[in-house]
Amino acid sequence: MTEALIDVPRRVISAVAALGVLAAVIMLTAMSGSTMQPLPASAPAGEFSAERALSHLRKFAAEPRPIGSPAGDRARDYLTTRLRADGLKVQVHRAVGTWSSTGLATFGMVDDIVATLPGTDPTGTVLLAAHYDSAAMGPGASDDGAAVAAMLETVRALRTGAALRNDLVLLISDGEEDGVLGAEAFVREHPLARAGGVLLNFEARGVSGPSLMFETSRNNAGLVAAYADAAPRPRGDSSMAELYRLLRNNTDFTPLTRAGFAGVNFAYIEDSAKYHTAGDSIANLDHGSLQHHGSTMLALARAFGGADLATLPSDHDATYFRIFGVLVTYPASLVWPLAAAAVVALAVLTLLARRRGITSVPRVVAGAASAIVPLVAAAALAQGLWTVLATWRPAYDAMGGLLHRPLPYRAAVVIMAMLAVLLWYLWARRAIGPVGAAVGALAWPAGLGVLCAQVAPGASFLFTLPALSCAIGGIVAVLLPGSPGARPGRVVAVTLGAVAGAALLPTLAGNVFDGMGLALGGVAALVFALFCLTLLPIAEPALPRPGSRPGRHVAVAVPSIGAVLVLALTGLGLNVNRPGAAAPQRTHLAYVLDADTRTANWVSGDVDPPAWTRRYVTGRDVTALPPGYARGELWTGPAQAIDADGPRVSVLSRAGDTVTLRVAAGRGARSLTLRLDHPITSVTAAADGMRAVTAAVTGTRARTWPGEIRFRGIPSRGARITLKIPGTRTARLTAIAETDGFTAVPGFVPRPPELVASTREDGELVAVIRTYVI
Repeated sequence: MTEALIDVPRRVISAVAALGVLAAVIMLTAMSGSTMQPLPASAPAGEFSAERALSHLRKFAAEPRPIGSPAGDRARDYLTTRLRADGLKVQVHRAVGTWSSTGLATFGMVDDIVATLPGTDPTGTVLLAAHYDSAAMGPGASDDGAAVAAMLETVRALRTGAALRNDLVLLISDGEEDGVLGAEAFVREHPLARAGGVLLNFEARGVSGPSLMFETSRNNAGLVAAYADAAPRPRGDSSMAELYRLLRNNTDFTPLTRAGFAGVNFAYIEDSAKYHTAGDSIANLDHGSLQHHGSTMLALARAFGGADLATLPSDHDATYFRIFGVLVTYPASLVWPLAAAAVVALAVLTLLARRRGITSVPRVVAGAASAIVPLVAAAALAQGLWTVLATWRPAYDAMGGLLHRPLPYRAAVVIMAMLAVLLWYLWARRAIGPVGAAVGALAWPAGLGVLCAQVAPGASFLFTLPALSCAIGGIVAVLLPGSPGARPGRVVAVTLGAVAGAALLPTLAGNVFDGMGLALGGVAALVFALFCLTLLPIAEPALPRPGSRPGRHVAVAVPSIGAVLVLALTGLGLNVNRPGAAAPQRTHLAYVLDADTRTANWVSGDVDPPAWTRRYVTGRDVTALPPGYARGELWTGPAQAIDADGPRVSVLSRAGDTVTLRVAAGRGARSLTLRLDHPITSVTAAADGMRAVTAAVTGTRARTWPGEIRFRGIPSRGARITLKIPGTRTARLTAIAETDGFTAVPGFVPRPPELVASTREDGELVAVIRTYVI
C-alpha cells in the first residue's frame, strides 16, 4: 500500500507551499506573543508608563538588596515614603519568617511593607504582591524590582481616577529569595492575610519577554474570564499552570494561596541567563516587559477592584490559550470530550483510509508503535548534545543550561528532531506505507491528550487539538472525490488540519527552552518531533513517489547534511557564547576563616574554575577547612586571615534531645548558618520582641553534614534557637557567620567583566566559622 493521503501533479511545489503556510502560522504566532511598546513619562495620567516606573526603579534597584542588608533597608524606606505620599496607609510588618526543606530549616528577620487603599463599598480585598529583596548576587531589577516599581506606578494611575469599590492591599514582601519568608510571616501573623480575596502576584525569571500568566489557584474559571476581558494583551496558557503545579518551585504566590486567596501569578522568563546574577540590572531590563507587567497589573487592579468579588468563585478550572492573537477559553467539562473526539476522529480516519484501500489497521498500528523511535531519538540526541556541551564547557552546567545566546544550539536541537523524524519516515513509508505511518503517528498527540486529560487537564489542549484537527483534515482529504480537480482540495484540507499544531506545538517547545534551558533540551526536542509527526502528509509530496527506493546518495545525503548543519550551529553557538562582558560566565568563590585556628582559605565549587578564580584556588585539598563547612567537591587555596569577630553560640538549656542555644553572628555579619553532624527534626527560632516560630524538618542534607539551620538578616543581638536532635546526647555544630562581598579581604582583585558571581547560596561571602560540641 504505497498510495499517499494526497497526491498532486506538482508534488514539490505543493509541499513547499503547504509548509510555507505553516511556517507563516508559526511566525504569526511568535509575533503575536511579543511584549508592549513602552509608554513615555508624558503618557496620559490614567495610563501605565514604563518610563515613570523606571524613575522609581532607579531609586531602589541599582544594587543588591538581600534580606537584612543596608541596601534592603534603603529600599524599604524609599518604598514606604512613596506609598505614604500617594495617600496609602502604610505599615512595616516586622517578623521572623520560616521555611523548611530536606534537612534544612531557614529563618529570616523580614520587614514586609503592607499598604492599604480602602474601597468605597468593598465586596472583598484585592491583594497586589511582589517582593523588594533581591538575590545577593545581583540588583534584581527584574526579580522583582520591576514589579515593585510597577506597583508604585499602578497606585499613582489608580489615584487619578474614581476610587475603587474594593479594598486594595499592597504586599511588598521581604525575604522571598531565601524561601518566601516574608509572605510566610504575613500569612501567619497579619490579620489582612486571614481576610482572603483576590491575589495578583508578579515575578520575573529573566529580563525580557511578555508578562505571562503562568500560575493560577485551583478552580480558576472566574479569574481566567476576568483576565481575558480586562488584560490589554493576555499572555500565557493553562499548560503553564498545570506544569507549575507539578514542580517544587514556589513564589510568594504559594503561601498566599494556601492561606485562602484565589489568584493569578505573572512573570516574564526570556533571557533568563541573567536571572539571579549581576546581569539582572536596569540596563538589561526590557522596557517593553516592564510596560506589559504594569499595564496588566493596572488593568486587573481596576477590573477586580470594581468587581463583585463574591461572583468570582468557580467549581472548575478553565483551559485557556492564545491563538492568532485571541485568548481562547473553555471549561474543564470539555477537556475529556475533546480528548475523546480526537481519538474517535483518528479511528474514523483509519477506517476510511482502509476502506479506500490506501492502508490497513495493522499498518496504522505499526506506524503508531514505531513512531516512538523518532520521539526517543530526538530527545536522546538533544540530551547528548547538552552532555557534550557541558563537558566541553563546564561553565554551561553552572548556568543550568540557561545561556546568553542559545539560538544556535536551539536551532541544532530542532534540526536533530526533524532529522530523527525524517529518517524514521523514510523507512516507515517503505515498510508500512505513507498513510499507515502518517495516520499511526497521530496516535501520539491523541494519546498524550488523553493522558493529560487525566493528570494535567489544562495541558490537554496542546495535544488534543492538533490531533483532532489533523484527523479531521485527513478525513476531509479521504472523503473528497478522487478526480484530479479535487486533489488540490485535499492539500488544502490536510494543510488546514495542521494549522492547530503549527500554532501550538512550536510555541510550547519555545516555552520549554525558555523555562528549562538546554539542560532539559530533550523535552523541547520531543515536543518539536511530535509537531513534525503531524506534518508527514504535507511533507510527503516533497519525497520520491511512494514505492520507489531512494538512491544510496539520498540515504547518505540526508543525515550528512543534517549532521553538518548541527555541527555548524554548535560551532556557532560555542563562538557567540564565548565568555565576555555581553555573555559573562558564572564562577563561585567564597572566603572561609576558621576563627578557632585563625586559618583562612579561598573556596570554589566550580567544576573547572576560570583563570581569575584560579588566582585564589589551587587544588582539591579540603582538610584545612573547618569541619562541616564543605558541601560537595571544592577547590581551595590559602588566604590571608582577616580581623573578624566570628559567630558565638552558647547552650542555654538541654532537656533530653532538645537543646536551646543563644546564637549571634558577630560584627557586620548579615546571616548565620549552623550545621550539625546529626539530623534535626524540629527547630524553633525567637528574636527579641518577635514571636517564636517553629519549622519541622525531615530528611538530611546531601553532600555535607545532615542538619542545617539558616537565619538570614539575623539581629545584631542574636537569636534563640531551640532544636531537637533525636538519638544523641552530644553533637558537633559548626557556626558560619556570613558577610556579603570581599571588600574586607586583603589583596582581593575584583572580577573581570566576563565573569559574574554564581547563584550558589554560599558564594560571594566572607564566612567566619567556629566549631562547638553541644
